[in-house]
Amino acid sequence: MGNVDLVSARRLASGPGWRVSEVVCRSGPKDPVFEEQHTWVSISAVLSGHFTYRSKHGRVLLSPGSVLLGEREASFCCGHEHGVGDRCVAFHLEPSLLEEVAGDLSGVTRTGFPTHRLPPLQHLAPLLADVHALTLKPDPRAAEELTLRMAGAALRGVHEGSARPVSARDERRMVDAVRMMEARLLEPLSLGPLAQALGMGRHHFLRTFRKVVGESPYSYVLGRRLLLAAERLRTGRERIADVAFACGFGDLSEFVRRFRARFGVPPSAWRARAVVIEDPTSGVPSRVKGV
Repeated sequence: MGNVDLVSARRLASGPGWRVSEVVCRSGPKDPVFEEQHTWVSISAVLSGHFTYRSKHGRVLLSPGSVLLGEREASFCCGHEHGVGDRCVAFHLEPSLLEEVAGDLSGVTRTGFPTHRLPPLQHLAPLLADVHALTLKPDPRAAEELTLRMAGAALRGVHEGSARPVSARDERRMVDAVRMMEARLLEPLSLGPLAQALGMGRHHFLRTFRKVVGESPYSYVLGRRLLLAAERLRTGRERIADVAFACGFGDLSEFVRRFRARFGVPPSAWRARAVVIEDPTSGVPSRVKGV
């Protein structure tokens, strides 16, 4: 967007066929406008600022809460005649991944974007909130899911497609998915290998899992890890940091934050609570303080 000296990009996460970057532009009304070109498909959430975007489809104004849609190898120009700077999170996808997402949406037969923008619609608000959260705490697993969700929202927004219903076969496959995830609960989670093992595309797997299980694969694994940590805190004498690392959390502060959000108290308070256990010799419950 404009002079390269006025633009900075921070890679948040990447994986097979996708990458996510936070892009900050400091261009203003007096800065020249340059022609650029998208390398991959680009779906960008605008977090702040106003700017214009122009390509062969015409010109649109982007504002906070809107989503910019850029086609692969398309030439474009961005201008800041209405103010200085903007901040976006750009999701770049290889065309094959976008085609995979489109194949999971009924009524969507094309992957091109006939328009440059999705306006700040109400139903996009939770998605944009997750995008903002990703900039505060980048996570490859959350980023992969978010990339697929952004792609689905973009295609539905411009082609009015809808998700296909869950079949009995897909339901059975989700049971297999949960079993695989439980068997490898403390290993790094990636949608690609899971989907491939089930014979599914990544977007199809993500959408189906959310519909059948009620939450995303990442959220499911996170919740299970937190539950394991809670049990270890109640019954063991390990340090809180050791529990966090043993349960798959590489950062203690992140563990404390997520634990408190899930259980309402920090790990130290959870451990300090009295735990009711049964005396095996008398059958009478006794109260033992956690360490």
